Amino acid sequence: MKLRLLLVVAGLALAAFGLVNAQTSMTSKETIAQIVAKDPQFSTLLTALKAAGLDKTLGEKGPFTVFAPTNEAFAKIPKATLDALLKDKAQLTKVLTYHVVAGKVMAADVVKLKEAKTLEGSPIMIDVMGNVVELNKTTKVTKTDIEAENGVIHVIDTVLMPMK
Repeated sequence: MKLRLLLVVAGLALAAFGLVNAQTSMTSKETIAQIVAKDPQFSTLLTALKAAGLDKTLGEKGPFTVFAPTNEAFAKIPKATLDALLKDKAQLTKVLTYHVVAGKVMAADVVKLKEAKTLEGSPIMIDVMGNVVELNKTTKVTKTDIEAENGVIHVIDTVLMPMK
């Protein structure tokens, strides 16, 4: 729930301060899984979700807040490391659930948070510095508030790794 709240808060904060190009829209009739499947910038994320069996979960009721890494974010991981991760379902599930917070957390709420608990169980640390929302001091939120029927997506520039 905290991760989701973090994503929503980060996006809203950025939109409110004009820090990033926020995408705010009416709630889509599509699920998070459907939005990810249709957007080419998330093709690696979709591959990972399918490998972990989580693509169906993000098509369920929710609500969820997903910090969604782009293909460019996944490209920062060495190919051998990413290939190994995609073959290790338990570790992949741990990494992917670290990107999800229970509940629908819009960007405007993120400025009030210092951390958000993920479905993986570990918190994500949140820092707001001027017009930038940063997660775990390594990852920037680049687009916020992509609303889905079952939650919200916030786009990030680096894959988050659980601290445990």
